[in-house]
Amino acid sequence: MIEPVRPFCPLCFCEQIFPLSPIDLKIYFRCEVCGLTFLSPEFYLTPEAQRSRYETHQNSPFDSRYREFLSRMTDFLIPKLLPGWVGLDYGCGPGPTLSVMLEEKGFQMKIYDPYFFPQTDVLTGIYNFITCTETVEHFFRPGDELGRLNQLLRKGGWLGIMTEFLTPDQPFHSWWYRLDPTHICFWSRETMVWIAHRFGWNVEFPRKSVALFQKGV
Repeated sequence: MIEPVRPFCPLCFCEQIFPLSPIDLKIYFRCEVCGLTFLSPEFYLTPEAQRSRYETHQNSPFDSRYREFLSRMTDFLIPKLLPGWVGLDYGCGPGPTLSVMLEEKGFQMKIYDPYFFPQTDVLTGIYNFITCTETVEHFFRPGDELGRLNQLLRKGGWLGIMTEFLTPDQPFHSWWYRLDPTHICFWSRETMVWIAHRFGWNVEFPRKSVALFQKGV
């Protein structure tokens, strides 16, 4: 019997991946090099289905609870930023809020989202900092996306990523974060450390689910 072709890791592009036991009739892989856990591509939602799912989100800068949620990262990122710095909120979703919060603190902000704010002219700039909250778990091609962010980030600048980290004590099959059908990449601290080594960044973990990277000078 011919075995099905395994995909390569979408983060580090290696072929050293192994399948997990099927979950809910879906196939997931884990990379032995970078540690990324990811859904096999044939189970991805279509872009149209993804957008429909995102449109159900009720996030808004007028929602105090959503602001509090985003402050899990901004409380630690803002003290590292200098007055007048320009930032990019990458993957801002249908109701940009983080950019509003940072503008209120005096920073200039640009926003980008492939579904809701797809203006690609913002992807030709260079930024002092980039925010990426609840976004990386949706990346179809995380290796390419992080390469793009590296190009957009000025030397000495900061990249803030917020996503739920998969921990060794968390059974993947029952993890609530896996149940969202738009979540296709699952990250751990070890994967974030691999990313830092890959791009020559420094990384800090100021709290659960937050990674702050500084690009080398």
